[in-house]
Amino acid sequence: MIITPVVPFEPISNDEIPKGEPWIAQIKWDGVRMLTYFNGLQVKLYNRKLNERTLQYPELLTISAYCNAQSVILDGEIIAFDHSKPSFHEIMKRDQLRKASRIDSIQAQVPIVYMIFDVLFLNGEWVTGKTLQERQQILSSIIVQNDHVQLVQNFTDTQELFKVAKAHDLEGIVCKDLSSAYTLDGKDQRWQKKKNYKDVIAVVGGVTLRSGVVNSLLLGLFNEQKLVYIGHAGAGRLSNKEWLQFTKLIQSLIQTERPFSNEPERSHEAVWIKPVITVKIQFMEWTHHLILRQPSIQTFVEAKPEECTFESE
Repeated sequence: MIITPVVPFEPISNDEIPKGEPWIAQIKWDGVRMLTYFNGLQVKLYNRKLNERTLQYPELLTISAYCNAQSVILDGEIIAFDHSKPSFHEIMKRDQLRKASRIDSIQAQVPIVYMIFDVLFLNGEWVTGKTLQERQQILSSIIVQNDHVQLVQNFTDTQELFKVAKAHDLEGIVCKDLSSAYTLDGKDQRWQKKKNYKDVIAVVGGVTLRSGVVNSLLLGLFNEQKLVYIGHAGAGRLSNKEWLQFTKLIQSLIQTERPFSNEPERSHEAVWIKPVITVKIQFMEWTHHLILRQPSIQTFVEAKPEECTFESE
């Protein structure tokens, strides 16, 4: 049996938090969305962009250790921790790994947990037409939790859960209608996310240097094929080692032409680079001039620069 990867159901962003029946809320973990496919013979993992990630997470390949289904598609989020707090920067160390020879060492350095919240396919049949409540009952009957696999908890007090997420500086919450079916490649109000903070995947179009080492990034988003400057960031989670590695990486990307359609505030000291590198930025809000306020670098990510637009933010 062949199971073809699918695009998962996505929540919409909403500043309001729905409450009362039939709504429940779940913690948004700041990890990577991952679907697990088991056809009865082998396990494969694909992210929401349909990129395979089977190599990166060997802890999940022995599916009999945590699932008793004969065939299944599971939906969830893989997370890693930094001092007991979910960290997108840490999980990227696993997700962006491409060398099989490094898997054993990185497993010990960056342990992961797969937070499962849905099931799409079970024992040869699609279950996407069932309600979320029914699908969660299925999950409870087929998943055996362990150190690397957990079921995401439901909370009926949606607003209180968001307060908890804020108090612990977590990414936010996702509110779901228990009566909702699962729509492949869908996105609507039946699932709604409320973030504790904002983030964006931006394109790096330039850098500034201190003593020959990059110390800040000039960021942009595309608008009708033009890269628009949205601010610069130097603070964040990057270590000194990562700044040094990035400085070496960009040497072949340096160019004389400014890639931004508008004039960045640090143009006089900037080194322009080809806009092919993308980075996840956390920030407080947009200014009236569409500049990021208090941007903080989270980690470099693999994304198509042309898809980093104001519409996708």
